[in-house]
Amino acid sequence: MSPDPLATTNAALNAGASVLLVWGRVLAKRGQVDQHRRVMLSAFALSTVFLALYLARKTVFGFESHSFNAEGAAKAAYLFILATHVTLAMAVPILAILLLRLGLQDRRDAHRRLARWAWPVWMYVSVTGVVIYLLLYQLNPGPT
Repeated sequence: MSPDPLATTNAALNAGASVLLVWGRVLAKRGQVDQHRRVMLSAFALSTVFLALYLARKTVFGFESHSFNAEGAAKAAYLFILATHVTLAMAVPILAILLLRLGLQDRRDAHRRLARWAWPVWMYVSVTGVVIYLLLYQLNPGPT
């Protein structure tokens, strides 16, 4: 199945957000707060553009879905990744907004406490978004 350009763009946005999330975490660990803030605002911006384009794509295509045509363990693994991705993705906008709010208010202790578990969720959703794209559009076997 050949990907439509919007799906490819969305995967690229997720990949970019993943890179920025890792970079932002490294900067935070180094105590480079100003750089961390800029990088995380950029990650949030990419994730926001992704969400807007994802919703636009779903609206334009009538919420159609693509099937992953594998069987057995490969299909089960795909469905697990998809289910966890979708479930956790619903929380990411809220978590990201809370993290930004706490960070921008310089409430570092609260920001760190939330980031300990919110960052891995955001990271997982960004990375599995790319994985799902690859599985559906690059590695998907033909229909059986």
